[in-house]
Amino acid sequence: MEINRSNIFEILKNTDIHPDKDYGQNFLLEPEIAKSIVELLDIKKDEKVLEIGPGLGSLTHFIDLKESNFTVCDIDYRMIDFLKIFYQNRIHYINNDIRKIDVSNYDKIIGNLPYNITTELVEFLLINAKQTKKMVLMIQLEAFNRFYELSGEDYGAISILTRLMCNVEKHFVVKPGSFHPVPKCKSVVFTLTRKDDVNYDLVIGTYKFAKALFLNRRKTIYNNLKNYLSSGDKATELLSKLNLDPNLRPENIKPEIYFQMYQLIQK
Repeated sequence: MEINRSNIFEILKNTDIHPDKDYGQNFLLEPEIAKSIVELLDIKKDEKVLEIGPGLGSLTHFIDLKESNFTVCDIDYRMIDFLKIFYQNRIHYINNDIRKIDVSNYDKIIGNLPYNITTELVEFLLINAKQTKKMVLMIQLEAFNRFYELSGEDYGAISILTRLMCNVEKHFVVKPGSFHPVPKCKSVVFTLTRKDDVNYDLVIGTYKFAKALFLNRRKTIYNNLKNYLSSGDKATELLSKLNLDPNLRPENIKPEIYFQMYQLIQK
C-alpha cells in the first residue's frame, strides 16, 4: 500500500499507531521520493533484499513491486503487524533489532536509518553484510560527512572503513516536511557500492588500527604510533617507509595510507 499525505493520518488513527521517538520513527510521505530511493537499489530478479526499519511501508510498497526475495526487519512489532495485513506472505518478516540478526547473505540492503544510531548501524552493516553488493541508505544530512569526508573534523575511522570497503555516492537531500512527524533536520539519500576484491580481514584490521589512532586525533601521527607500537624507533621507521611527515595528525592521512601502514605493521 502506498503511503502518502492523503492516507497517513487515517492509517495512524485506525491502527492507533503513534511514531516512537525512541525508535527514531519518521514516516516518509512522498511516494515519488520513495520510488526514487528504491530505484537507486537497482533490484534484479530473485535478489535477496533487506529493508531496515520499514515503518508503515513507504519504501516497502515499491520494493514489493520487484521480483525479489524480500525481507523487512523492524524492532517495533506494531510495524510488522501492520505490514502483514497488506503484504501477507509475499514478504519475510523479522521483528528484532537489526544489530542482532545475521545480515551476511543479503545481496542488497535499503533503509531509512534512525538518526541516533546511524554511525553504529553503518559500521555494523559494513563489517557484517559481506555479501551485500549495494546499500541505499537515508540518514541525517549532518551525519553524512562522517562517511564521506577525507579530511578535517568530520573525517575519522568510520570514513576510512567506508572508503576502503565501498564507493560512496550522494544522491539527493530530503526536506523535513517530507516526513511525519517532521524531524528537526534534513535527510540525505546515498549509496554504498561494495568494491571488488575487498580483503575483509585487512580492511577491518585497518579500521580498528585507525580507530585507536583517532582516539587522540590532536596528537601527531608520530606520537600516536609511538604509543600504539610502544616504540619511538618503530614509529620513526614506519613513517620513513611511507615517506610521511611525523608532524601530521590522524585527520591528515588518507585511507589508503592507513591501509599500507597497517599492512607494514602486520609484517
